[in-house]
Formats: sequence, C-alpha cells, structure tokens
Amino acid sequence: MTITLFTPKIRNYLCHIGSFCRASLLASILSVFLLFLSGCQSPTQKDNGVIHLTLWQGINPPANRDVFQKLVDRFNRTHPDIQMESIYAGQLDQQMPKVLAAVVGNVPPDILFFNPQITGQLVELGAIRSLEDWLDKSPLKSEIIQNCFGEMQLDGHIWSVPLFAGNMSLFYRPDLFKAAGITELPKTWKELRYVAKKLTIDRNGDRTPDQYGLSMPFGKGEWTVFSWFPFLLSSGGTVVENNHPNLVNPKAIAALQFWQDLIKDGSTKFSAPERGYEEDDFIAGRVAMQLTGPWTFITKSKVDYDVLPIPSNLQAASVLASGNMFVMKTTAKREQAALKFLEYVVSEEFQTEWSIGSGFLPVNLKSVQSQAYQEFLKQKPVLKVFLDQMSVSGSRPIIRGYSRLSESLGRAIEATMLGASPETALKQAQTNLELMWN
Repeated sequence: MTITLFTPKIRNYLCHIGSFCRASLLASILSVFLLFLSGCQSPTQKDNGVIHLTLWQGINPPANRDVFQKLVDRFNRTHPDIQMESIYAGQLDQQMPKVLAAVVGNVPPDILFFNPQITGQLVELGAIRSLEDWLDKSPLKSEIIQNCFGEMQLDGHIWSVPLFAGNMSLFYRPDLFKAAGITELPKTWKELRYVAKKLTIDRNGDRTPDQYGLSMPFGKGEWTVFSWFPFLLSSGGTVVENNHPNLVNPKAIAALQFWQDLIKDGSTKFSAPERGYEEDDFIAGRVAMQLTGPWTFITKSKVDYDVLPIPSNLQAASVLASGNMFVMKTTAKREQAALKFLEYVVSEEFQTEWSIGSGFLPVNLKSVQSQAYQEFLKQKPVLKVFLDQMSVSGSRPIIRGYSRLSESLGRAIEATMLGASPETALKQAQTNLELMWN
C-alpha cells in the first residue's frame, strides 16, 4: 500500500511558514496520521441512517459556548436524521495545526468555525466547498446583512457564512471624562488626540501618569492589526491592490503616523505584549478609553462605561469582527447535512437567541428587527452604536496569503509603536512580503 503523507498543496504551504510553525504542524499531522493508520477514526455514519456530524469551534467565553450548545441541542431535537456534535477545539490561533493535520489525514470536521481571514488558506488547500450553489437558491441570502458578504467571498465564490457580526468601537469612562472637564465627545482624530491628552493625568507628581487617555494594544499579532484597521479605513486606505500587498501608500502611512502621534503625546498605555484585548486597565480606571467590541467583558462589569463611534479622519469607519462557518470537503451526503445546519445558524430564530445570549450582533436582518431583539436593545442601548457602525465597517483582506500579510503588517505596526518611522517600517514590511509572496 502506498501512502502519500503530504499533498503538493500541503508541501507548498509548509514552504511558506516558519520553522517553529512547521514543527508544530508536523507534530499535529503525525498524531492524526497515526490515528488514521490505527483505524481509530470515528464512524462517518451509523447503521440507523442518522448522519453524525462534527463541528470544531473556538467560541469564548465559556458562557457563550453554553448558549451555542443549547442551540445545537435544539437542532438535534428537530433534525432526528442529523446529529451535530460541537467540539471546543481551543483558541483559534492554536487551531491551525490541528485543522491542517485533519485535512492531511482525511479526517476533517464537517464544519469549521473560524475567522474569515483563514479563507484563502483553506481554499489553497482545497479543504472547503464553495457555498454559492446553496446560498443563491436560499431566501436566507437576502436576509444576511450586506456588509457581511465582504468576508464571505474570495475569487467570485462564497466560502462561508457568519455565525455572528460585530465591529470595533471606542469604550470610554464617563466618570473620568467628567472629572477631566470634558463635555464634548471626540468625533475626529484631532479631537481624539486632544481628549486623550486631557485624560492623561499624573496625580502624584512622579512624572508617570496614574491615568492614561487610551489603551494601546502592543504587539505584532492579529489583535494589533485588527485594532489598527479602523484608522486605515477611516483614511480611505487599503493594504492590498489587485490581490497583491501594497503597504507603502500615503493612507497607510497616515494611519500609522496617527498612532505614533498618540504615543509621542504620552497619552497611551501599552497593553501587555499580545494582550490588547484585556480590559483590566479600563475597568480599574488606569485608562479612560479602549478599542474593543460588543463581546467585551466590560459590558458585563459594574464599571461606569459608554461607547462612542471611532473618531474619523476622512470618513467614518470601523472594522468587521465576524466569526464564520466553513463546510469542509467530505462526502456529498455529509456536506448536504452540514448545509442544513448552516441554514439553521443563519435563520432569524437562531440569530435572535444567539445574539441576545452572547452579546454579538445578529447577521440576520429579520433578527435585528424582531421584537425580542429590539427589547434587548432597550436593556443594552450601547449596542446601537455597533449596529449603526455596521454600514461603515470594512473588512480585513480576504486573500490567499493573509497570514503572511498580517504578520508583516503587524511587525511594521509594532516597530512604529517602538519609535520607527511609519514609512520606513512599512517599506521594510513590503520588502519582506515581496520575498515570500509568490
């Protein structure tokens, strides 16, 4: 018997990732491969004719997983011929080696929940099926919020559907604004810079602020890139042209320069490395403003907070924060059963209950307009800011090679935060990308 461990697509992918990632990937592939050889794969379909599907997800926090599981259980009760098993596979940034190992070992999950920026990698690997043949015939297509489609598509095909929607906005502490004598909320970059300075306070005279205007996500990871994108989009900028990276452009430079200006003003407090999503400084009052989304723990805390749209440069803008569902290539019967579950996920019923329970925004327009969700908005009025921003929210690029683009861009942002010239940092990032892109 001849066994091919690496397909040409997998070998090509291995050539484009670092040695540490290759070692991690190879270890995961080997473990799945040995499992495959031992004959310990789970059955694809049981004798009673019920199709048993698996879904890998990284839903957080655990309370949201509980909400999701309740909805999965409902699907299983109402679809006795299809039984879905939802498996928490770990944080999304830890899952890629597992996903690749499963694809190589021919034991993928039936459905994968992941950030849509992974689309290009999955398409390159031939691991997922396109969905337009199904969605174009479904009335649900017209019910999905239009802005979501930017993260569902690549090369003219639809590859995923969103489990939830969201975007980034600016949380602020009204009590700290009042204490600093700020009566007008910032609407422009200039006003944001002024307010951030005024909110930076050294109370004991040791030349180190006890309170900063704004929390700044430090690091080169995806959260930093994600947090910077609203400023790029507000400048009318992009980092991709004709499916090719173009980091060195005036609008990208301007967006990075603004971040550096805030830092030079002394108005920002850096997060711990790669921990920009943590909210401890905001809740403790060490920072007065923080970029994050409706999923944040801040909304469940007892701290005094409110939300304002991200102040703009040339235009109002935010960045989408979606989590999408992909149907992995398996068999025709299993893929059709998986599509049944996706119909349920995008439906008004699912989206209303999931959004109320999780705090994410619905992706279904009927859900947004439903009486239940409108009543929920009365209890959580800050969510209206995020709903209003959906119409001006753009997306991070959905392209092949996004992980390489993000890594290089993240390094440029981090270098700028540490004092490098924005133009110099972006030029170096572009040079690095050109060496590996093709």
